[in-house]
Amino acid sequence: MNWDVVIKDFGIYLKLERSMSDNTLEGYLRDVQKLSTYLLIKEVKRTPSNIQQSDIVTFLGYLNNEFHIATSSQARLLSALKSFFSYLNETDQTENNPVELIEAPRLPQKLPDTLSVEEIDKLIEAIDLTTYEGRRNKAILEVLYGSGIRVSELVNLKLDALYFEEGFIKVIGKGDKERFVPIGGESIKQVNLYLTHDRITKSPKKGDEDIVFLNRRGGKLTRVMIFTIIKRLAEQIQLGKNISPHTFRHSFASHMVEGGADLRAVQEMLGHESITTTEVYTHLNKDYLQQIITDFHPRIHQNES
Repeated sequence: MNWDVVIKDFGIYLKLERSMSDNTLEGYLRDVQKLSTYLLIKEVKRTPSNIQQSDIVTFLGYLNNEFHIATSSQARLLSALKSFFSYLNETDQTENNPVELIEAPRLPQKLPDTLSVEEIDKLIEAIDLTTYEGRRNKAILEVLYGSGIRVSELVNLKLDALYFEEGFIKVIGKGDKERFVPIGGESIKQVNLYLTHDRITKSPKKGDEDIVFLNRRGGKLTRVMIFTIIKRLAEQIQLGKNISPHTFRHSFASHMVEGGADLRAVQEMLGHESITTTEVYTHLNKDYLQQIITDFHPRIHQNES
């Protein structure tokens, strides 16, 4: 069993069967290739079918000692190896699974940065609405915050994906997965104003005729352009936070959960495959929690009667 051949077949499987994004796929293949390269360098004659758990443990220890890789990188690498050997098991290429009992390192939970409603209002109010770019940018920020979609989904949003009468937009997410996302009234209003008064003044470039948000020359906006727009607004109002388009997605999810939205519904809107990804938004500030217990716990009002 040749490592290179098996790794190549694994890549095809991830692409076709798992609909994995190119970036994630390449990362998984690199991580499995690291194991193959390590065995070659150390002259350990193992194939994917006869490698042992002790080999994996030694390999992980080698990476940690020699390169001091971060905990998150170790966890991702182990995830890649688990997927690789699970694939070999599923395709009956081996019954051996050397990583099955190896636990991933515990990752510290990092809460995403968010903006308050007041901070989002200040950012939007700072936009110069006397220009084409300004009116377009207001619509962009309203969509990012009003729907929670990813910046990649925003720049690829198409005219025929706007179902405003039904209150939805259709986006293509990770792994080319399609989903319908509800969108609020203010977002719809600003997009309609942009479409009817500004976008019609542009001649879209070939291939971008159906793209909603266009630059001044009629081409599709890039992710970097959206990032720059938001950075400049943050500097303009002296926000004091390092924000990006993804901050609006985090803020949308956080505000929805704090407002009492069902976690499964938020998961569906965000396009998360696993509910555990969405659960990070269940963080609530201490003042909010204190207010909840003050308002609703029966013991708090016991002495008031």
